[in-house]
Amino acid sequence: MEFGINFFPVVDPASKGPAQYYEESLRLVEAAEAAGFAHVQTVEHYCSPYGGYSPDPVLFLTAAAMRTSRIRLITGAVIAAFEHPVKLASRLAVLDNLSRGRLDVGFGRGFLPREFELFGFSMDESRARFQEGIEACRRLWSETDVVWDGKFHSFGPVTLQPRPYSTPHPRVYVASASTPDSCAAAGREGYGVQVVPSVVSVDRLQEMVRRYRDAWAEAGHAEPAPRVQIKYTCYVADDRETAMTVADTWERNYIAMMAREVAALAEVRSADYPGYETFADKVKKYSLGKALADNKVLVGTPAEVTAQLETIARWFGPDISVSLQFNPGAMPEAQSRRSFDLFVRDVMPKFAETA
Repeated sequence: MEFGINFFPVVDPASKGPAQYYEESLRLVEAAEAAGFAHVQTVEHYCSPYGGYSPDPVLFLTAAAMRTSRIRLITGAVIAAFEHPVKLASRLAVLDNLSRGRLDVGFGRGFLPREFELFGFSMDESRARFQEGIEACRRLWSETDVVWDGKFHSFGPVTLQPRPYSTPHPRVYVASASTPDSCAAAGREGYGVQVVPSVVSVDRLQEMVRRYRDAWAEAGHAEPAPRVQIKYTCYVADDRETAMTVADTWERNYIAMMAREVAALAEVRSADYPGYETFADKVKKYSLGKALADNKVLVGTPAEVTAQLETIARWFGPDISVSLQFNPGAMPEAQSRRSFDLFVRDVMPKFAETA
């Protein structure tokens, strides 16, 4: 089992200013590299306390690249629908060069109605824009004199400058919220997959991972192993009572911020987002106790979190990459750092043989 860290800033300026948040996060990135974590990643969201401190994953990861030398940098994920592919591919190629090939690119479709309205795009086009954006970036990275005549963009012939450092291009991941078909498609294409257990049942997530691995194997890719990345928020403390108190505080904050942003989903009816109209209601019904019982969040002493991860490895396989959020945004730095330090000292060594 491989471990990385991720950042999803659920925070507003009244709780913590952006400059303070970025500096605290970058200090944690440096600590993660020193501790042997495999990757750091962050999200893309806009103009709200729900992720708004990360409107551009490339900028944050560039800063992370300048303060590290080994840890991989992952977009988790860039929203291809919101940018012209030449611009997106070019910015990512710069980061791949600055980091000497440490970049992995996760692409996502986006799911917040307000963000699609902000950029003037229809959610009914999100899947097609997502697929076109990935393929256009892939070709721009790996080919010259690219001519593109797609549904949403036409350009060329164009040869991207700079070329990516990685050959033929950075690793690609696909973010999938709840759809086994999306995971299977990623497997067929030879992409990695990024999933979040908090929004689906264990059975559903197991089906998604199984479909992904089956499709990968059937496609016969040269790379020997598929890449499954699962994201968890992690609260480790010296005693269970403290861990539960901290988790309750910051999970409540997360749900409150998220509920405001996803409320509009109750009105969404889109073939690209089947069933998403029920998502807002599911968020309102969130229970830390239920999430903990289902291992959707990691909470407890080092021994308890170790046991949770052992269960997760049985569910999804020991070869998964687990991406951990220690700082949900507004949490005091000392609190998140204590959780991180306990994880490094008492949990990570238990999984060293499967890393």
